[in-house]
Amino acid sequence: MRIFISGGCKNGKSYYAQHLAKAQQTSSLYYIATMKSVDGEDDERIVRHRRERDGWGFETIEQPCDIENILSKCDCGGSFLLDSATALLAGEMFSDRGVNEGAALKIIDGLGQIMDKIKNIVIVSDYIYSDAFIYDELTEKYRKSLAEIDRAAAGGCEAVLEVAYTNVIFHKGREAYDKVF
Repeated sequence: MRIFISGGCKNGKSYYAQHLAKAQQTSSLYYIATMKSVDGEDDERIVRHRRERDGWGFETIEQPCDIENILSKCDCGGSFLLDSATALLAGEMFSDRGVNEGAALKIIDGLGQIMDKIKNIVIVSDYIYSDAFIYDELTEKYRKSLAEIDRAAAGGCEAVLEVAYTNVIFHKGREAYDKVF
């Protein structure tokens, strides 16, 4: 089953997603790590996520950009956890080469390629749309780009969930989800 999970930062999305990916495991189990660390807080989050999945049987594939390249690194019949679309966009949009304002379209294309081949995947993203702040033009472009990616990913998934303080809210596919889990 393809599942899209969104929610606020540090709300338990990744941990819940690990359970779902593991529950779908039929052969290989992959964790697609998309975060490229830029500071100590990122380092701490990466260490915490590694510790949380230690002993679960995940093979980690580091892929902070060019997400479609995972297809040559794995068994497409396995179970996947892509964590996260938010970090993937940051890696694609803000690189050493400068700002890539076409990053969303590149990621949407890459996710489409992946979802054509992979049937069991959990995609995690952060919900960053509900505050009332006015941001600079580049930050607004990032938020809009993430919204485009989230819509495309959610559209290709059988179930769409929101995790809010470890509570799970279904927005799509509760019946299909209940048949699998």
